[in-house]
Amino acid sequence: MANSKGKNTVSAVEEIARPIAEDLGLDIWDIRYLKEGSQWYLRIFIDKDGGVDINDCEQMSRALDEPLDKADPIDGEYILEVSSPGIERELLKPEHFSAFIGADIMVKMIRPIDGIGKEFKGVLTSYDDGEVTITDHSGENTVTVNKKDAAYIKLDDFD
Repeated sequence: MANSKGKNTVSAVEEIARPIAEDLGLDIWDIRYLKEGSQWYLRIFIDKDGGVDINDCEQMSRALDEPLDKADPIDGEYILEVSSPGIERELLKPEHFSAFIGADIMVKMIRPIDGIGKEFKGVLTSYDDGEVTITDHSGENTVTVNKKDAAYIKLDDFD
């Protein structure tokens, strides 16, 4: 995962990428700078109403090339990838949770919850300052977890 160097890099890249994305009618969903094997990757996830396609990704990638080269916020070589966050996108920021209240989600906890386990699905019913409330599909059981205790919280579009 990204260290403090990665966090500073992500912030610098976001300052460059956000206005470019807005000019193209896109939103920045997430930016990740991480090492896999011996290679560094800069991954920029974009979104827009109705979803993104390969042309949006290509436009964003091309629009970023020169500004990233000029600003040079990253030491060394890296691979730039621009993509959609996907239909099973991970909810990361408060605005992600707010936008998907009422949506089906799947949760994987770092440690199991008594009587529930580590993985469960339900409907995102609320989000408040890191506290995520999920109601099972029967509507009878509700659990509230802290986002920091979850390995991930993703949209569940495959039920």
